[in-house]
Amino acid sequence: MSDRAQPEPGSTLAFRELEHLVRNLGEELSTFRRRAHQAESRLKALGNSDAGDAAAEERVSALEAENARLRSRLEQASARTRAMLDRVRFLRQQHVLGSEP
Repeated sequence: MSDRAQPEPGSTLAFRELEHLVRNLGEELSTFRRRAHQAESRLKALGNSDAGDAAAEERVSALEAENARLRSRLEQASARTRAMLDRVRFLRQQHVLGSEP
């Protein structure tokens, strides 16, 4: 008869390691679930409150205003860049026409 009834020492060690890993994974999963539930309840509380998150709303409106200012500056810079390119083209044409005999 073989010794199949008794597990091999290597497989016992591997089984214990696997058991430990599964236990740790279960603990991590429960931690993540708890954190997710807390985040969901905070989000629901913010959504259900009449005032909402006033600081976030103020920050959003400030960012929107800044975004509008930056878009305006970008449009102005683009217009100035196009004007400079037009001048460079004109000067290049003048140079080419001036150098022809």
